[in-house]
Amino acid sequence: MSVRVQAEDFDVAAELAAVREAGGGAGGIVTFTGIVRDMAGDRPISSMTLEHYPGMTVRELERIEAEAQDRWPLAASRVIHRYGKLFPGDNIVLVITASAHRQAAFEAAEFLVDWLKTRAPFWKQEATGSGPHWVEAKASDDDAAARWAASPPVARSA
Repeated sequence: MSVRVQAEDFDVAAELAAVREAGGGAGGIVTFTGIVRDMAGDRPISSMTLEHYPGMTVRELERIEAEAQDRWPLAASRVIHRYGKLFPGDNIVLVITASAHRQAAFEAAEFLVDWLKTRAPFWKQEATGSGPHWVEAKASDDDAAARWAASPPVARSA
């Protein structure tokens, strides 16, 4: 398990290699990299600023990563989330899950991403030609996260 909240960019290949090593005999590794979009609907985005409460944010990310570890047979996992001023094309978040079976790795990664979108204590402000505005929560993100309220899945073979 590994959680980091940082201003600096991350190297996806290096992080993947570290999880691969930590995962030992994992048969599947799933990665998700979230990046800053250049558009918000029909408005161009010039930058995005992410704010957070440092201690609380790390604790919450560690808690949800531990929940993923409890729900799926993960050999290793990593969650990295950036904060500060970012620009279109910049990395925002990296989620990596490794498991003996691909289905567990996929489901755990989806679970972590859905939680990050709905419950992680980050606040996002997009800068557009019409000025800055705070990003509102989306009902579709809440709907995606709601599916994980059911009992933990049973790991299936690949």
